[in-house]
Amino acid sequence: MVNSKRYFIEISYNGTSYHGWQTQPNALTVQECLDKALSIYFRQEVVTLGCGRTDAGVHATQFYAHFNSIIGVDENSTKAVTGINALLPYTIAVKRVFSVANEAHARFDATARAYQYHIHFEKDPFKIDRSWLYKGELNYVEMNKAAAVLLNFIDFSCFSKSNTQTFTNNCKITSAYFEVEKDGSLIFNITADRFLRNMVRAIIGTLVLVGKGDITASDVSKIIESKNRSNAGQSVPACGLYLMKVEYPYV
Repeated sequence: MVNSKRYFIEISYNGTSYHGWQTQPNALTVQECLDKALSIYFRQEVVTLGCGRTDAGVHATQFYAHFNSIIGVDENSTKAVTGINALLPYTIAVKRVFSVANEAHARFDATARAYQYHIHFEKDPFKIDRSWLYKGELNYVEMNKAAAVLLNFIDFSCFSKSNTQTFTNNCKITSAYFEVEKDGSLIFNITADRFLRNMVRAIIGTLVLVGKGDITASDVSKIIESKNRSNAGQSVPACGLYLMKVEYPYV
């Protein structure tokens, strides 16, 4: 019996055309396209397992998945990267493929994940589906005060999508802040050991309420303490969300 070997593949993608990462019966997904390309390239059925599940319309500048193959990849994986990219649409790009220990796991071995959320305030055709156009004004100074509150908590049940079948809603957020671009647009940066389903978009929706003056940073603390999703803000559109970085002890 031929032994297979485990590989990590690093990709990036524009999620606008996809119904998220995970393969679904009646919708186009990033995983479906990647698995199909890998299966053709390696001349065997390949099924990947991703580092997480991005929702429909969410983008990723860095995303890892692992898969097993009985056909090896040279240490210099340029040929594999070129070959697999040729089989993928332009909206998905392979950056590298490399071997890992057979027990390595793209999801469970990740020690940190970083996201960005982009908000702009003036109509811009080059930001369509890549940033959220907010029609109004936001006080980002107050939003940053409220973002800092997140670092004081661990249980983020109030920002979690219902019925996600997770064992815990605890997350360790290590940084959360807004930065202002030259054109006045905002970028929210957040890093944690793990994230709940829809968590970042729910956080932004709540911080926007602070930026509008509807609630205060103190109110955000009370919302988190309530552990009740209905107390938090609405989820913002997926188009502005990017998975930016995933960290592993061995990558």
